[in-house]
Amino acid sequence: MEKMTTILTFIAGFLSCFLIIYSLSFINLEKPLELGGLKQVSTLSNETSPGDWISSNQIQVYSDKLIIDISGISISNYAPTGSMRPVFDAGHNGIRIVPTNENQLKMGDIISFQKGSDLIVHRIVDKGLDENGIYFITKGDNNLQSDERVYFKDIKYVTIGILY
Repeated sequence: MEKMTTILTFIAGFLSCFLIIYSLSFINLEKPLELGGLKQVSTLSNETSPGDWISSNQIQVYSDKLIIDISGISISNYAPTGSMRPVFDAGHNGIRIVPTNENQLKMGDIISFQKGSDLIVHRIVDKGLDENGIYFITKGDNNLQSDERVYFKDIKYVTIGILY
């Protein structure tokens, strides 16, 4: 009986967090502005929701465990930068996969990309094409400015889930 109570408490907490995050997606916290010729867009709009990377037939719920059947996943941990608050911060765990092509990625997806020796985790807020190919503009949800252009060769992962 205690085990069932614990599981139900976990599920209720998970659903509560989901509903809070879902409700935040309807709040427009920032106005678009121009930064060095790059368009900045709000990361909290319906147009920039992350892609649906996990289908319901890949999720199995049992009384003592949850199984997400996806090949090639890994777990990520986050640095305490605060750039992605309120979605996640240090102490949370992410579920990530390696994207295979640039067409899989859409505005709203959270990607990890290499910048020097750092692995940056920010949301895609715009996508474009220049002489070097398709590029992505990213931004931390809690940051005021967008990042520089990111090309697919520098993208290491796409986050497909967050565990709190």
